[in-house]
Amino acid sequence: MFFLRYIFTAASVAAFFGAAQAADTAERQYVALAQLPADGIKSRLGQMFEVDVDLSPAGSLEVNAAGERLEVLYRMSFNQLAEGWSWQPLADPAVDDYYRFKFLPLQSVAEERGEYQHEDKIGTPQQMKVTWRYDYFLAFENLYDFYPRKVDDDAGFSANLPAAVAGHVGLRAKAVLVEPVISESTTFWKATYGKPTDFTLKKRYLVGKLQEIDFVDTSSGEVLCRIPPGQGHCTAR
Repeated sequence: MFFLRYIFTAASVAAFFGAAQAADTAERQYVALAQLPADGIKSRLGQMFEVDVDLSPAGSLEVNAAGERLEVLYRMSFNQLAEGWSWQPLADPAVDDYYRFKFLPLQSVAEERGEYQHEDKIGTPQQMKVTWRYDYFLAFENLYDFYPRKVDDDAGFSANLPAAVAGHVGLRAKAVLVEPVISESTTFWKATYGKPTDFTLKKRYLVGKLQEIDFVDTSSGEVLCRIPPGQGHCTAR
């Protein structure tokens, strides 16, 4: 059962997905899909969507200045999706990955859900907080449509950009929805005396086939350069 922050009518869901939604958050797109009945979700197979990649962790986008240009790299080496439906235990590591699906992080949303009194340590009642966090991802299995599979820590998406965009470079992914369209996993940590918070983590996935990676100027929204299948690099004017 999904906890839904947004309430969509059938009409609003149809309107939401009837137009390009490049600026809409991963949360909104996921919730709109989750509101659909099973046959409605299946009807979205093959539909194009766009999402912004979360670059907030420090160092997730490597930027090196070279004169009037920037060399920018987003590494994909360790973005393996460690969910059961991605696991291939019989894979030959010489030719395939143990985790079939790769991921791009999209958004995290935290919710404080109140608190309650509990005695985890005998004789010491405490106020325990209740926190939920929703982490959103794009899950896709066709990374090697873009560049060859190889053992290389520098493998990823890269671009050569003008130095003027330093400090406001973003990454956007374009994909089409594939089975199962959306997926969710839940992990729960019970509050203890040392960590007085009930913490629920929900990982939510938009499942697609990656079509394109765009490097964008987050100040203007301009697409600086595009990476289609068959290449892992692009150059902006």
